[in-house]
Amino acid sequence: MARVKGGPKTRRRHKRVLKMAKGYYGTRRTMFYIANETVERALAFAFRDRKVNKRDFRKLWTVRINAAVRPLGMSYSTFIAALKKKNVGLDRRVLAFLAVSDPAAFASVVTFVKT
Repeated sequence: MARVKGGPKTRRRHKRVLKMAKGYYGTRRTMFYIANETVERALAFAFRDRKVNKRDFRKLWTVRINAAVRPLGMSYSTFIAALKKKNVGLDRRVLAFLAVSDPAAFASVVTFVKT
């Protein structure tokens, strides 16, 4: 039986991987086998970290809201519970942005929720 080498398909696949490996150091960008391992690993990290990024930002927003709410006489958990009770449709991202950029507006939200 004759040997099948793949030809254009293999070349296309190799070129795609090596293009993704641009900027890597040494043989990681030139040798297909090593570049393929590195690119696969990088893609796995990228997939994982797109999820981690969301968790990290939610933690940051929580910390910022808590820091802004404490001087106004509330804790984070009571503030969030009060928001839910009053059916305020602001999410944590918007609340954290308000707390940092416009403390007066954030204070008005807190006073609305307190009453």
